[in-house]
Amino acid sequence: MAASQVAPDAWRQLASMSLAVVLLDPDQRVAGANPAAEQFLGQSLRRISGRRLFDLVSFDEPRLLVRVGDRDAPLSARDAGAVILGVGPRRLDVTVSPVTETPGWQVVTLQDASAAEALGEDPGTAEDSVLRAPEILAHEIKNPLAGIRGAAQLLGRKVADRDKALTTLIADEVDRIAKLIDEMQTLSRRTTEPVAPCNLHEAVRRARAVIDAAGTALGRGVRIEEEFDPSLPQVLGGADALVQVLINLLSNAAEACHGQEGPRIVVRTRFSSGLQLHAVSDGKPVRLPIELRVSDNGPGVDPAMRDHIFEPFVTSKKSGQGLGLALVRKLVRDMSGRITHERDEAKGWTHFRIHLPLAPEVRRSRGEEARGEA
Repeated sequence: MAASQVAPDAWRQLASMSLAVVLLDPDQRVAGANPAAEQFLGQSLRRISGRRLFDLVSFDEPRLLVRVGDRDAPLSARDAGAVILGVGPRRLDVTVSPVTETPGWQVVTLQDASAAEALGEDPGTAEDSVLRAPEILAHEIKNPLAGIRGAAQLLGRKVADRDKALTTLIADEVDRIAKLIDEMQTLSRRTTEPVAPCNLHEAVRRARAVIDAAGTALGRGVRIEEEFDPSLPQVLGGADALVQVLINLLSNAAEACHGQEGPRIVVRTRFSSGLQLHAVSDGKPVRLPIELRVSDNGPGVDPAMRDHIFEPFVTSKKSGQGLGLALVRKLVRDMSGRITHERDEAKGWTHFRIHLPLAPEVRRSRGEEARGEA
């Protein structure tokens, strides 16, 4: 059956948007909200209807509330600090617009500030330039490193036993530097690994098996709980890359909550409809309806570092190089996905959320079902 040529009404258009949209009456109480807003605020329209928006979303900047109080003037605020009731702290992009020819009424849009991030980066950014440096120098650095390591091993056969520790130290440090260069090369690589349909739950189990086999802190009294949605279809990604991402996140979570009373890690999967990003290459929206969340009840990241944890060389670990989460972000981006971090101080949990696209055949089958119903 041919698609209808009649334009959908305003409500259907709003309901189809991935952006959270809230309608406020002249008393700044919620009079309407689209499904994306219900999901964003974590409550149904029935529960939030009639409540003041700013009882549901508390902004850090008092002047923002004053500006919103001017009902006749539009407002746009980027990266505003806020706390969503029952959800926790967020950085939000907010717009407020007066409704035409309806005095006092306003339309508010809310969006996680990190959701506006594009899937790609401008190749001229400073970060990109930093990451590409090892790609150019790796060959020149690795060759002499190999020579140094070989010389240290030869010396180790000739020196007295009391000096062997020094030659071992040289070899170990060379290995550490070589590993650091390998990680930086991975971050700077322009090419991406091929993607294919993947079972997200199998990737989680593989990552856990690798960590358990390595005998890390994950097996030392840290409890892992799985909250899987068994109905989830396959995602589009790289199986090995997903395992690597999960190994990093689970290992970090284990280190974070190790030593806590009742240490816990929760791995959760679910549908999260409405989220989409726009690819820099063609501007087309990429829907990311599958969410994987890794949570731990550790003390969390230092607040001063939370906005920078995915940047290279940012770390709070004494022995860390600060490349683990930067690599995780690159691998997720290579799968056209998105990763975010948040801290729920009220409940004492740290969450890392990954959003991924559906596998192509799943998208096609759902599109065919929708056309069949038309």
